[in-house]
Amino acid sequence: MDRVSPKRYILFVVPAVVGLAADLATKAWLFSWPELRAGRVYWLWQDHAGFQLSLNEGALFGLGQGKVWLFAALSVAAAIAIPVWLFWFRAARDAWLTFALGCVTGGVLGNLFDRLGLHGEVWPPSDPRAGETAHAVRDWILVQINNQWTWPNFNIADSLLVTGAALMFLHALIHPNTLSSEVAREKATPRTPAS
Repeated sequence: MDRVSPKRYILFVVPAVVGLAADLATKAWLFSWPELRAGRVYWLWQDHAGFQLSLNEGALFGLGQGKVWLFAALSVAAAIAIPVWLFWFRAARDAWLTFALGCVTGGVLGNLFDRLGLHGEVWPPSDPRAGETAHAVRDWILVQINNQWTWPNFNIADSLLVTGAALMFLHALIHPNTLSSEVAREKATPRTPAS
């Protein structure tokens, strides 16, 4: 059986590591702004895009609030399963899939870091859990349209997850049988004994 090219490891690790670093650095930087911590919004484009801090105990769109440990367990499972699938089962032969799952892994690890409370944030005084470690994802990107429609706050990890999922979806549309045809070709190739 063919081995996975070393270039595929790079194609997976670079978006995962760079994405994770960007996510954690921006969260640390923005959560250190006193004016944002006071609940203010910093507008980059008035009433459309800016920075606003929030702590999210749920998942996408705040679904599943309070199920932090379930999402943390799923994140750990994904962080293990993705590299195993790519490199043990050799799905990494597909470059597009490898890059997409590198993005997903960076997002998974960025939000897992927060769910484990490793960021050191505590619940604010307005919360009944004031002073306790916040096992919640730090969100800071605000997008809205004229105060009439507001997208739930998100972060770079969330963007990586969505980007990776979108790349996989596009790949499935454009190349629907890539992996299955590679597996079939591998099974059809006669094996020669090692010398």
